[in-house]
Amino acid sequence: MTYEIEKTDAEWRAQLNPDEFRVLRQAGTERPFTGEYTDTKTAGVYACRACGSELFSSEAKFESHCGWPSYFAPLAGDRVEYIEDTTLGMRRVEVRCARCGSHLGHVFEGEGYPTPTDQRYCINSISLTLRPAE
Repeated sequence: MTYEIEKTDAEWRAQLNPDEFRVLRQAGTERPFTGEYTDTKTAGVYACRACGSELFSSEAKFESHCGWPSYFAPLAGDRVEYIEDTTLGMRRVEVRCARCGSHLGHVFEGEGYPTPTDQRYCINSISLTLRPAE
């Protein structure tokens, strides 16, 4: 896959701290209930911490009590890409930034949340930067 923003691992390591690099570039996961945006209710837009692409709106954020920030949809379908993930002995759908390929989290369907899409984008806080509304 080619992305609008492509960098070497060395360039990403120079830009990101070790925890950001582990999650964004190596598809890691932050521990549940530790991320800075898990319980945030600030209005604004959440952008990719690696490249700044605007990905999610606070209007689509909801409380799922899963330990990570949850959204029922991205700002636009072309802002993220989906990759089948069969690690850990189950089928999941990984969500990546479509502009730079950074790992954001996973999307789940059919869990019964009262949202317009019945989807839960379970996203690592460390993958995002909140841009508060003015």
